[in-house]
Amino acid sequence: MPGHLDPHAVEEVQISSLSTGGSPRLDGENLAHVETLVASQAQLPPIIVHRPTMRVLDGMHRLLAAKLQGHQKIAVRFFDGPEEDAFVLAVRSNIAHGLPLSLADRKHAAERVVTSHPQWSDRMIASVTGISARTVAEIRKTTAPATTRIGLDGRVRSTDVTEGRRLAQELITKDPALSLRQVARAAGISPETVRDVKKRLSRSEDPLPDRSKRGTQLTRRTGKLVPSPTTVLERLRADPALRFNQNGRDLLRLLNVHTLRTEDWQKLAESVPSHSRESVAHLARDTARKWLEFAALLERNKLQR
Repeated sequence: MPGHLDPHAVEEVQISSLSTGGSPRLDGENLAHVETLVASQAQLPPIIVHRPTMRVLDGMHRLLAAKLQGHQKIAVRFFDGPEEDAFVLAVRSNIAHGLPLSLADRKHAAERVVTSHPQWSDRMIASVTGISARTVAEIRKTTAPATTRIGLDGRVRSTDVTEGRRLAQELITKDPALSLRQVARAAGISPETVRDVKKRLSRSEDPLPDRSKRGTQLTRRTGKLVPSPTTVLERLRADPALRFNQNGRDLLRLLNVHTLRTEDWQKLAESVPSHSRESVAHLARDTARKWLEFAALLERNKLQR
């Protein structure tokens, strides 16, 4: 992962200078866990902070505990690197130790990583987010396909094997004695794909199998294709005009909370107790009206410029 995190370089930083937005925890921090840290009176490890944005990547519970204890400063290890890699580090750190991320947190994190690192393999993203490669593959179906992916072994492989199969056909035709691995390395495809090409050629078939068209992360709306909400949100996250001011970061946090998949909304609905459903529904409709008013305000401002 690009970026640098020195495990030995620790600095004392003013707590007031830190940003706490962009946490991978959808429901925020666990106050009971914070109280446990406060009561322990133990020397807590340094938190990890993204130096360019001063955003806390790992250690929000420790930070809240330090605030409750009245501390003005806290020990920090800085990460220097792109913001998308900072999020990956935040997820990886919160899975490796401390209070684990929930399944919903990990799935939502995988959606972001699939979008920000589309070249990573399902297994690599699974190792970062703590879910299965199969679940990552399901999530990837709703995002734009990458032309290459990087596996856990660090090797780059093509996801569009059309050109690779054609090249394998040429290599096999020119030199049938080449091994599967030799052809695979030269064509940038897997040995199993080469094996399939060989079988097809032996039957005088086209080396390209008939495949149904893959879905993309684009959805059709009002007769035209528009990017998925996840894709739009990632583009907004990359906009310095939003990232580097407090109002922009607040907006991104709100958008992040509301950009959930349908099944996640369903799980949230099922978790609401029967005696609170009417109240939650009322608040949801009120929030929806406010978002519609906000959308209309944005559109009016656009027309006035």
